[in-house]
Parts: sequence; structure tokens; C-alpha cells
Amino acid sequence: MLTIISNVLRGSASRNGAELVSESSTLRYVLQLLAVQSECANLTAPHDHDPDPPSRLKDPQQPHSPSVSLPLTQIPSNTPVEYKTLGHTDVVSSEAVAQEESSVMSSGSSTSEELSIVSLLTERISERQKPVFEKIISPVIDVPPSPVLITVKSPATSLVELTPVVANSSSKVTSSDPLTSSCPLPAGSILGLDNSFPEITHSLAEETPLPEPQLAGARVVVSARTYADFTPQATFDIKKCDLHKLEDGPPLQAMLTREEGLQYYRTMQTMRRMELKADQLYKQKIIRGFCHLYDGQEACAVGIEAGINLSDHLITAYRAHGYTLTRGGTVREIMAELTGRRGGIAKGKGGSMHMYTKHFYGGNGIVGAQVPLGAGVALACKYLGKNELCVCLYGDGAANQGQIFETYNMASLWKLPCIFICENNKYGMGTSVERAAASTDYYKRGDFIPGLRVDGMDVLCVREATKFAAEHCRSGKGPILMELQTYRYHGHSMSDPGISYRTREEIQEVRSKSDPISMLKDRMLSNNMASVEELKEIDVEVRKEIEDAAQFATTDPEPPLDDLCNHIFYNDPPLEVRGTNPWTKLKSVS
Repeated sequence: MLTIISNVLRGSASRNGAELVSESSTLRYVLQLLAVQSECANLTAPHDHDPDPPSRLKDPQQPHSPSVSLPLTQIPSNTPVEYKTLGHTDVVSSEAVAQEESSVMSSGSSTSEELSIVSLLTERISERQKPVFEKIISPVIDVPPSPVLITVKSPATSLVELTPVVANSSSKVTSSDPLTSSCPLPAGSILGLDNSFPEITHSLAEETPLPEPQLAGARVVVSARTYADFTPQATFDIKKCDLHKLEDGPPLQAMLTREEGLQYYRTMQTMRRMELKADQLYKQKIIRGFCHLYDGQEACAVGIEAGINLSDHLITAYRAHGYTLTRGGTVREIMAELTGRRGGIAKGKGGSMHMYTKHFYGGNGIVGAQVPLGAGVALACKYLGKNELCVCLYGDGAANQGQIFETYNMASLWKLPCIFICENNKYGMGTSVERAAASTDYYKRGDFIPGLRVDGMDVLCVREATKFAAEHCRSGKGPILMELQTYRYHGHSMSDPGISYRTREEIQEVRSKSDPISMLKDRMLSNNMASVEELKEIDVEVRKEIEDAAQFATTDPEPPLDDLCNHIFYNDPPLEVRGTNPWTKLKSVS
């Protein structure tokens, strides 16, 4: 090794006298030395495991023995060896490499001696040459972000590359090689026998320091990516809202933080998986009765909740599973309620249309009846002097109900803090909006009430519009009306296949172009706010949560028969009220 290094220095000095060694020439010599040294270290180091991959070259004399890397002395003389790094590419013959390897094999220098040689080599270089040398050699020892790629091309067109390994938090591997234990070697390298993918594990919350520098570190470049590498926040352009009786509308840009994006993604993915599981259980006849699914409209629920406070109030129609989740219900409680079990959010007696949490007044089975109820809640907020509001949700089918127009009138007269939201999913009970309404501009239906028409498939657009509407109500200007243009993938209910009045191609087109979950995912990935692996981990966690909830919903016992009439009235009325508990003597015989 000392002979080779001295030859390098003499050759560099004699070629141009006192002139500097060019960066590319020095780079070629250094990489040759490191490659030869690394090969020597691997050929003499022990290995406790060596699988036999199809891409590994085998000894022709021992066809059934474990595969070994072909020493550089056995590479055919006509095989070019390329050394690529920092934009340079140099090709040397394998004969020259073999001669250098023979010198190294005979010297048998240890790792500590090799480190000393590198230090000596650095000292021998002039002060003007030293920065150039350190620029080349330090990235190799300090494990830089820019990889060193060594490629061997054989006549059989086999290509084996030394590529960088990206560390993750899910895999661990051990090796008996004292060099590879701290500087792992990727599979397929010609410079070692280990065929595994050893990776440096690190915490997801903080960056793990890289191992101590070793000369054998030239064989691999490891880069670790942590959460600190992601963009903490980004600003996105959103679709402009159509306005009615408003001078200004919501902003045309929305800021999204990484934490908000991950939370929105998890919640929408949970809604989607929960509804798909409900569809499966209904077809298995485990869920009975009415069931209206919400998949496709997730951006509406998540965007509305992001624009108001949990202390605000909300009431909706029978498509209520998503809002039960955003208002504080759990997946287990919702699934158990769908199957009519005792652990349901309404103790198994409400079913799909009747779920309740704090400040959430549930779904309502009567078309449009929830709107005047919500106006009454808004009246209570104003009467009690609380800085709260009520969100009243209804669909495009209910928008033609007379009681809704009556509510518009009273809410406007009394300037109630109420946000009327029409979730326009294009179809009522099997009928398109064009066939059911003379005017499909639902955001103008309030006439004297200001209105907004919003892209209901974009969670950021819904969030900004809801914030604008909430500020309008809290400032004492009275009610405001919002129309969310959205889409449902399932039929109106489980009894509706959803394809008799629309085509499968229409549904697929919406899925491919306007899906709310895919839209958020693409935004986060394209702006480096999350990784594909991180979002996949969320998907796996959500699927597991849904499966656990479904298991609970199918094994939890049903409510007892003698509990059937409870929770209809107040169980302990201060006065005797006739007929409040007509079946007190009813007993279960099952």
C-alpha cells in the first residue's frame, strides 16, 4: 500500500513538476486506492451469512458452494472498470487494478495502518494541493449525501452497482464483519460477500449520528432522512368561490402545515375505510335497516370542522357517520351503533341515522327537519350570549323543502349565528339536481341571505370558506349560506346501486380527477411535506383500526330488551308523567 501511494505521489510530481495535481487525476488515484483496499478488507474478513443470489458471480470450480464475489484479479482483462463521482468518470483496465491488488494483498496492512497511511498521504501533499485532496477524500470518509458509484461491466452484460442505502426506522440487520458492522454494504456490491441490505436505524423524532469514520466507509454512502427534512408548511392556490350578496369572499390561497396535512389525511382516510367496511357488513346482513354512506364527501366534514371550534354546534341529515367521527365519536362506537350493539354511541338503539355527541345533534331521518332544529340551537347561542354558532347541513334533495325557506326567513329576521350548508352531491334519491330543481344555484336560494359556492372536493377550499362564514356569523351579521359542490361514490342508500341514473365512467372520472384524499396526498408529496412511506404507515394504521372496530361491532352483545324504552324520556322525571315508561315490566326471554 505504501508503494502504491508513493508511486501516486511520484507520478503526480514528475508529470508537472511543481504544478498542482489536477482534481480529476487525484480523484482517480484515490478512488483506485480505496476500491483496492476495500476489496482486500472484504476478501480477508469473516462472514457469517452469505445467501446465494442469482446476480452473484460464482466460482466455476465449486458450482455448489456459497457464492463469492469475483476478486479483481479474476476480472477479464477486457472488462472496463468505471469510477464515477462528483461528475467525473475515469476508466482503467482491470490489469492495472489487479497489479495494485496484488501489492495490497502482499502487504496485508490492517485498518489502523491504512488510516495512518491516509494521514501520511495528506501530510505529503503541498499546502496548495491539500484542499483539493481533502475535498475529494473527506466526503468518502465522512459519508456525504452525494454517493460514490462504482460500476463493473462484464461481457455477459451483467451490471452490479454500489448504490446508496436510505435508512429507515423499520428494519434492522447485523453482520459479523467488523468493518461492515459500522459501515454497512448494500446487496449486489462486488466489494463484499454480504448480500443483505444493512441499514442504519434511526429514531423518527430526531436524527441519529452517523458511525465513527472508517476507511472502509468508502464502500458505501448512507443517507438518513428524518422529519426535520420535510417542509413544515406551504401555501397553496385554491379555487375562487362564487359569491352572492358579498363584496369580498374567502382568500385565494390557503396555508397548510405538515401537522394539519397529516391529520386531515388520517381523518379522511378513516372515514373512507369506515364507510367501505360498513358497505361490506351491510352486504353480509350484519348491518340492517337504513344506511347512507359518505365516501367521496370527506373533504366537506374535515374542512368544516377545521374552520369552526369544537364548542360550536352542528346538526346534519342521515348521512352522518363522518360528522360523528369529527365531533368526537370513535370508530368503535360508530361501527357498534351501525350493528345495533350495546357499545354503540347511542347504545345500539339509534342506528345509522341517529348518532350524538357533545354539541352534535345527530343525523335526522326526516328530510330537511334538521334545518329548523339547527336554527333553534343558533337562537339559544344568541340568547345565552355565547360566542358560538350552529352549522346546519342538508342535501340538494332537501333544499326544495318548504321548512328550509321558513327557517331562512326567521334566521335572517333575528340575525341568528347560523351557517346553512347545502352538500350538493349532484343527485337526490336517484334523481339528478337538474331534474329536481328549477334553479341549481343553491347558494342563492337564501335570496336576502349572503351565499358562497365552494369546491367541496378540496379540503383547503372548504376550510377557508368555513372560516370566512364563521367570522361573518360571529360579527353579528346574521346567517350565511354555503353550497359545497361534492360527490358521493355510493348510491343514495344501500338499497340504491347508484348506477341506474349515472354511469360507472362518471364515477371513475371523479375518482381520478377530484378525489379529496388523492388531492391532499399529491399536494403534500409534491411539496415535500410527507413521504410515501409515511402516508402508507397511516393507511396501515387506519386499516387496523377499522378491522378492530368491526371485530368489536360483531362480537359486542346487543342491548337487553328491558332497556328498550330507556333514553326516550328523561329517566328520572321530577313529576309523574303518564306514559313515559310504558313497558317497565317487559322482560327479555332470550
